[in-house]
Amino acid sequence: MTLAVLSGCDDGSSEALPAQSPASPLHGQQPRQHPAQQQVEPKLKLRAVNHRQSPGVVAAGWADAPYNYGPTVMVEGDRKRMWWCSQYGAAKPAGDDILYGEARTLDGPFRDAAGTQGPKAVFSGSRRGFDAKHTCDPSVIKVDGVYYLYYTGARNDDHNFGNAIGVATSRDGITWRRANGGKPIVTPSHGRKRDNAYGVGQPSAVYLDGWFYLMFTDTTAEAAGWNGAGQFLLRSRDPRFNSGVEALAPTGFKPVPNTAAPRESSLVDAFSADLMWVDVLDAFAIAHQTKAGTTLTFWDRHFTVNPFPPVSIRGPWREGPGLVRTAHGHAPLSEDDPCGTVPLDVIRATQNSEAPTDMRHFGMDLEGARGCQDPQRALRILDGYTFPSPERTMDLVTNGKLIRVDRRSVAEVLARHVLEERPADLPELPVAARLRAGAPILQSPDNKAGMLLEDKRLWLVPDQRLVSKLAQLNGSKSRTVSDNAWSSHPHGGSLG
Repeated sequence: MTLAVLSGCDDGSSEALPAQSPASPLHGQQPRQHPAQQQVEPKLKLRAVNHRQSPGVVAAGWADAPYNYGPTVMVEGDRKRMWWCSQYGAAKPAGDDILYGEARTLDGPFRDAAGTQGPKAVFSGSRRGFDAKHTCDPSVIKVDGVYYLYYTGARNDDHNFGNAIGVATSRDGITWRRANGGKPIVTPSHGRKRDNAYGVGQPSAVYLDGWFYLMFTDTTAEAAGWNGAGQFLLRSRDPRFNSGVEALAPTGFKPVPNTAAPRESSLVDAFSADLMWVDVLDAFAIAHQTKAGTTLTFWDRHFTVNPFPPVSIRGPWREGPGLVRTAHGHAPLSEDDPCGTVPLDVIRATQNSEAPTDMRHFGMDLEGARGCQDPQRALRILDGYTFPSPERTMDLVTNGKLIRVDRRSVAEVLARHVLEERPADLPELPVAARLRAGAPILQSPDNKAGMLLEDKRLWLVPDQRLVSKLAQLNGSKSRTVSDNAWSSHPHGGSLG
């Protein structure tokens, strides 16, 4: 459990700070904080409401697991999926393991995929290489059908600045294969030697606009604090960070030769933090533990401005938080108010007898956002939603386009979420096409289906199983056509 002890060294001394304020001196030298380059007055006043917490422990290891901490949490459809750090005696070699569990709600219990047994150890030491004994501190995202697991690895119990960050890939999030030839993708920078011999680890990954962002601890960084605290940031379009790497410096992102470049500025005075992108706020959020609980600080997409003051999710804690995120590491949307409300939820360890354990769920909502005022951002946020149009029909947003649908029942079949009212402050959005009652449905010989909309283009039906239902609800006739007839129609996109 060496990694558990070393990664649990955040003593809660960080304070929630006003926007743009430098860190106050606590316990000597502080990390060289990344400066906000522009002083901004928040245009929105966000209100914290609907505070919540689980009635009990939501996840604990099975069998002989002595601790449970460092979770990464993904909302994927109806499933809540979680990976975290523990240790099973049956999982060899003896050392930290990464467990996996899933649940229907964030209040758990998180168990195996079948829901009948305890969490499963899905990733353990390699017996060789940098992660021979310990694997811990997972951060999981999913991009283009591939799950990426970023994790801390250690060869043995005598770290001596030997912790490093590795990456593994999977098609299901359960069976993993080490990437990058089993070699680490980030190693300690050795900018300065400190008493804290942890090294580099505790990664948090986000995917945004084609970039993989990776935030992490490096106790050897020049810009870290006296005790090694600090959070540093790299980004690359390569998930293995072998090429095109950029590092966050005091003046913003700059190209660097590789991931070993000097770490010049820290985003927050903390260990074991988590990162996510909040589409509704058009900002990043960093969650870290403070005396107030889990404090979230906000940065714009360039990490040059703090657009909102920090907020805190209160409650007991004993280790770093795992933000509840989507597959890309983004904040989930509110089903009822996607443009104005931001759900913020974390799972974190709450007890610490010999090591952090007993993970619980805490959360709250931020109200007052105005995320849909910008048309392009509105189309991103509302993707998969349907809501009343100004013409007493329904508007369906799909893949960045707005389709006007004559019949509500048809829009509801094609949408993931239904809003009873049109979102407030929503500007006029361009209508890409109109789905009229009776629009014909064409089926290709290779079992594809599409609807001919008013723009004379063929819009694909996302699921063949919907064809008969759409035909019935929309009063449409369905017919199979030849390959030539199918390809003769220009394609407009997908209806889901």
